[in-house]
Amino acid sequence: MTMPLSRLESFLRNEDVSFNKIIHHKTFTAQETAANAHISGKEIAKTVIMKLDEQMCMIVLPGDMQIDFNLLKEATGAHQIRLATEAEFKDLFVNCEVGAMPPFGNLYDMPVYVAEALTEFVFIAFNAGTHSMLIQMKYADFERLVKPSIMKIAYHANY
Repeated sequence: MTMPLSRLESFLRNEDVSFNKIIHHKTFTAQETAANAHISGKEIAKTVIMKLDEQMCMIVLPGDMQIDFNLLKEATGAHQIRLATEAEFKDLFVNCEVGAMPPFGNLYDMPVYVAEALTEFVFIAFNAGTHSMLIQMKYADFERLVKPSIMKIAYHANY
């Protein structure tokens, strides 16, 4: 078990949140993960690390959507937005595989912005620190614990 999962599991248990762990073959995209885990790609909550006016933040959106940079800029009032580089964020998520960060920015002193479309789902699933394990839980519990800013910041990708 990895350190982030232990930390996340402890946090969820301390908050009396019920969740499931889903083990799957190693994957690197939300759609591959959904297929391997046998769940809808829409319910995969993918985490993207960005810099808004040089402040690191998490953007969390359904696996079948992409960030609309213009909407994000408008919704947050940021002057400059860009994807953070791996070099900028990899050391923030100790013992976590790059690109498999759980969407709990509150555990990393990082603001979290959630795409409004994600709030439509009863359950969400997200990487739990590795590319081969998900945690599935109620979206309402996620929102209660993380207290993200919810915004219209994403559009449906054409696969």
